Amino acid sequence: MRKLTILLAILGLALLTGCTAWLGAGSVMKAIVSIGFIGFMATVMAQLAVDAILGLAWHAACRDIPFVQLLVSRMIRDAAASCLPFSQLGGMVLGIRATCSSDLFAGAKGRHVDGSEAACANLVDITTEVMGQILFILTAVVCLVAHQQSSPFARPVMIGLVLLSMGIAGFIYTQRRGGDLLKRAGRMLGHNMAAQWQDAMLSSADSIQERFDAIWSHPSRIVQGALLHYVGWLGSAATIWVAYYFLGAHLGFSGAIAIEGVACGIMSVSFLVPAGLGVQEAAYMALGSAFGIAPSVSLGLSLLRRGRELVIGIPMLLLWQAMEMRALRRRSAQGGAAPATAPVSIHDSAPPTDITRD
Repeated sequence: MRKLTILLAILGLALLTGCTAWLGAGSVMKAIVSIGFIGFMATVMAQLAVDAILGLAWHAACRDIPFVQLLVSRMIRDAAASCLPFSQLGGMVLGIRATCSSDLFAGAKGRHVDGSEAACANLVDITTEVMGQILFILTAVVCLVAHQQSSPFARPVMIGLVLLSMGIAGFIYTQRRGGDLLKRAGRMLGHNMAAQWQDAMLSSADSIQERFDAIWSHPSRIVQGALLHYVGWLGSAATIWVAYYFLGAHLGFSGAIAIEGVACGIMSVSFLVPAGLGVQEAAYMALGSAFGIAPSVSLGLSLLRRGRELVIGIPMLLLWQAMEMRALRRRSAQGGAAPATAPVSIHDSAPPTDITRD
């Protein structure tokens, strides 16, 4: 998997370089520079507003954890996924670690969350986000067909949407029955593992299932989280609209929804490509052309989006490092007392769901 990821990253980088050479580096740079400092900061502020909506969506589904703690954890998780793209589990692991932290800022205390609760909360947030994404992609396809009835993207995206819906349905079933499945696996593999490992797996299964049951016992909260995520996806389209506006492109908001939604659908299928290198650029160029936008402008938009991710993501990763260092110093001062944040065990992890979010 690691070799495949590196290979796809190299191919994506080659595609990005080829697109830049084909359009001309000068025209692409001209498009990037045309947005100006004010325009770039406007897109950054728009993304921060979207991040606040995502924090509200997570808090709607998991109300036992403070909003600020979830918001910062979500931003750290996204930062790892966008700034550390070669780690398939990096975003999830860092998100769980950040959710466990009870000291997000020097003057703001969060609630202590153990590893199993943090893992379950992150998985539920990803689930509600995909539910909102499905509705958003459907809205985008409607906007695209309304603009261009014979669009070549409509049918492939709808097929991918059906597969995505089937996948999230299976993911939800796993969360509702995950403890039972883990118990069965522990019993089936019992003769191949040490007794204490089997006991640990069975006890972890009970703890994880209790966490999932507590969250899914409030379906209205799940629905609220999914709807807020849908609003967040619409906010992502708004950031695209703002960026195109400052780039001098004439695009309506429905067009921004079509471009962002269909691009998200394409990138979801190509989740193995780190950070969607090349795929994101090609999708924006092709979809932008359908709305009469020059490919060099759309390529510049994609590169600006990556720059915005770095501007937001790098400080969040530095904040996470500061949180870890502060917790380490506190434990050292306490003379080796029990850690304030529970470590994430293998039982608290799950296969990642790679979602690109603007």
